[in-house]
Amino acid sequence: MADITDIKAIVYTEKTLAMQEEGVLVVQTSPRMTKNGLKAVFKEYFGIKPLRVNSMRVNGKVKMFKGVKGRRPDLKKFYVFLPEDAKIDSLAV
Repeated sequence: MADITDIKAIVYTEKTLAMQEEGVLVVQTSPRMTKNGLKAVFKEYFGIKPLRVNSMRVNGKVKMFKGVKGRRPDLKKFYVFLPEDAKIDSLAV
């Protein structure tokens, strides 16, 4: 079952801030989160039913950390399309 703790971060970049003005929120989650699970979290915790949700899986990069090969964690990115009248006060920048 999906939970609010599966949401890792809200993405705040120049592009995503422009998307937020149009009612699209970009959320990073753990790879096990599903579209239906994210919709349930938004409905339960924020009281908003998203119009639609698009997902994108991002594989972690292989990088060098102090001369040792390491790997960044995998994550999932969701584009959550909110209704026009919906506002989430706790996520405002």
